[in-house]
Amino acid sequence: MALFDIVAILITLSALFSWVNHRFLKLPTTIGLMLIALVMSLLLLAPIPYTDGLEHDVELMLASVDFDETLLHGMLSFLLFAGALHVNLHDLARQKWVIGVLATAGVLGSTFLVGGGAYLLFGWLGLDIPLIYCLLFGSLISPTDPIAVMGILKSAGAPKSLETKIAGESLFNDGVAVVVFLVLLRIAAGGEHVSPLGILELFLHEAVGGLVFGLSAGWVAFQMLRRVDNYQVEVLITLALAGGGYALAEHLHLSAPIAVVVAGLLIGNTGRERAMSDKTIEHLDSFWELVDEFLNAVLFVIIGLEVMVISLAGDYLAAGLLAIPLVLIARVISVGLPIGIMRRFRSFSPGVVTILTWGGLRGGISVAMALSLPEGEPRDLLVTVTYVIVVFSILVQGMTLGPVVRATAVGAQKELSRTRVAGEGEGGETA
Repeated sequence: MALFDIVAILITLSALFSWVNHRFLKLPTTIGLMLIALVMSLLLLAPIPYTDGLEHDVELMLASVDFDETLLHGMLSFLLFAGALHVNLHDLARQKWVIGVLATAGVLGSTFLVGGGAYLLFGWLGLDIPLIYCLLFGSLISPTDPIAVMGILKSAGAPKSLETKIAGESLFNDGVAVVVFLVLLRIAAGGEHVSPLGILELFLHEAVGGLVFGLSAGWVAFQMLRRVDNYQVEVLITLALAGGGYALAEHLHLSAPIAVVVAGLLIGNTGRERAMSDKTIEHLDSFWELVDEFLNAVLFVIIGLEVMVISLAGDYLAAGLLAIPLVLIARVISVGLPIGIMRRFRSFSPGVVTILTWGGLRGGISVAMALSLPEGEPRDLLVTVTYVIVVFSILVQGMTLGPVVRATAVGAQKELSRTRVAGEGEGGETA
């Protein structure tokens, strides 16, 4: 199938599903789009008369889309840049230690907790998967996706500091998780001996190198923006920074996700304050919001359709369903332990661990990394398990996050009231 035909079909489906969701379902856009695409895919898989040809055409289209290449080496650059562009750096700086710990130690902890648990789970189910592939699964399922969460948090009245934590963690843990995934993939390939020092060196080269490159590329773009006052040119500069900067970082074997996030933060804050007119800011925001909405619409439609090309074997589906609580427990520990330690030095919003756990949705990057694994039984199993977790995460967690946030807020308010009453009573007895 020709590339133009594929793009035309995906855009058309995204527009149609968006209209249906907005008109009838009224769910958050990404959740609604994926739900509609998933239902349509399941209907095509069912033995419905006259749909055999359509099912074949959809499968042919999906086979023509290299999902991991499309997302990891294309769409992700613009999605991360658009997300970083609208994050307030001052808010981010106030939460820098929390975000830094969750995006590094949290991802590493989750990788080993999920990997070890998956090894035991798959063995119990009679699925012989090497430990290194279980750790790869841990690394690819650990990064969270803020796209479907932020709108829900705002409508539910979540504290601003909590929104910043979730957005900041999700922006940076993508880059860290990709680096961890690549390190483990090199070990799994077995092409060369990888020592602990070599692993540390590779991690630092990718992560720190990506950080420095992002600052450098962002600074160059910032200097260019300062010297022109034409919103068309300035929008093009940011587009080149996101796409060209990401591609160059990958060519230099640096963490492209970290690089583009850092560059986006610099342009979205310093660039917005010192290098852009009000007219440019208005057009820039409108452009990147549209890019963000468009790419996310297409991405979640693809995720919904992907069910047609994954293995639906019973033992694989059972492994996926049993892995859901495993991933959630690992998330509780990898978030709760660092926050429990940091509570000694700073205060946190009520129910922060609960909301960070339930709001830690998995998205397209997890599916893309699973699809990038080498062909074989471990890949087939991990793709199915990853897909089941992502679907549960977006549909179940995404649609229930609002009530969880509101219930947590109500519980915290009741606890505060009880504490005040107790304090007044103690004061009365003392007096």
